[in-house]
Amino acid sequence: MSWWDLGEWSGHMGTSLANYKITCAFCGERGNWELAYHAEKKKPNSRKTINFDTLKCGNCAAFAMVLWSAGDQLHDYKVLPWPLTRETFPEHWPAEIGRYWLQAKRNIDQENWDAAAIMAGSAMQLALRSNGANGNTFQEEVKDLAAKGILPPIIVEWADEVRWLRNPAAHPSPGQGPTDPRDANDVVRFLDFLLEYLLDLPHRINAYRERKSGTAKK
Repeated sequence: MSWWDLGEWSGHMGTSLANYKITCAFCGERGNWELAYHAEKKKPNSRKTINFDTLKCGNCAAFAMVLWSAGDQLHDYKVLPWPLTRETFPEHWPAEIGRYWLQAKRNIDQENWDAAAIMAGSAMQLALRSNGANGNTFQEEVKDLAAKGILPPIIVEWADEVRWLRNPAAHPSPGQGPTDPRDANDVVRFLDFLLEYLLDLPHRINAYRERKSGTAKK
């Protein structure tokens, strides 16, 4: 993986920078930018170009540096500085899953360990059920998708551990202690892997097939 790979297999639709999606790290304004400086570097013996843009926020006049590049149908970018609070989730995710994922991540950032575990658990169950999982418990739903070949055995094994990590926060008892920060981080990390299998990999495979068949939207 290198900077030249930006926009090749994943990213945002189109081959122009989607600066309306970029949030100012200083004032929180989103999409209010003007181009202050542009430079580019072409890869030798290739169609590939990396762009170096400096954007000026129309709200607070702060600057952001954006490195971006486009493939045939997609482009992707990296921004410096980035907002300290998480703002978005991938466009191909269902909104309800993304909403809980964002809350889980934000609670990790703010060290709200109980809330992070609960929000991650909600996102997991939504992701499983959106893929047609059957069962009365989280573990049964994971096993059902594994039996259908959607999830690998290692996810089933890890899910059994994660279930015990998230249950105390989701079903508290009197006198119960707080969620261990390491447990909360493990639950949220498991969520990331689960969403990679259930949402991201299928999306990338479909995008690849569309690109190869020439049906991808420009």
